[in-house]
Amino acid sequence: MTTAADADAIRLGPILAPGLRVLFVGINPSLRSAAVGHHFARPGNRFWPTMHAAGFTPRRLQPQEDAHLPDYGVGVTNLACRPTREAADLEPRELRAGAVALERDVRRFRPRLVAVAGLVAYRVAFARPRAVMGLQADTIGGRPVWVLPNPSGLNAHYRPADFARLYGQARAYAEALGAA
Repeated sequence: MTTAADADAIRLGPILAPGLRVLFVGINPSLRSAAVGHHFARPGNRFWPTMHAAGFTPRRLQPQEDAHLPDYGVGVTNLACRPTREAADLEPRELRAGAVALERDVRRFRPRLVAVAGLVAYRVAFARPRAVMGLQADTIGGRPVWVLPNPSGLNAHYRPADFARLYGQARAYAEALGAA
């Protein structure tokens, strides 16, 4: 049975284009993002300020501007489409299924770098229990992978400067790769 939240999550699809520098992979939509139809829309989410501070965008974009991300060489998608209050509410099978779908999208669109925003979700989705933050030895769809901290306001382990530094490192790596 499909609920209203599920219908909104379907509407909140990936933002993909050929030739992206970085494809950001979130865990799943928040209830707020699903309700408004824009990625990282929950108040307190640090994705948009981080994108600007890390040099991906020339100014801080608002969630309702997410469709313009490809203009800056950036795409966004999620491992799971079901919106939840917390990522911990997802079942491991949802993350694993999302990994399969992500692999297909990455092979099709070939971003320079795949940046997964969430270490625990990456570990579960790709069966990499010992993965750490940063560049991974494994690839997704033949493209390099960088694991970053989840920008959710619920993630209290990182300060804004930490996000800017870590996301900036991923940006610099993607730029050093050159065109896909």
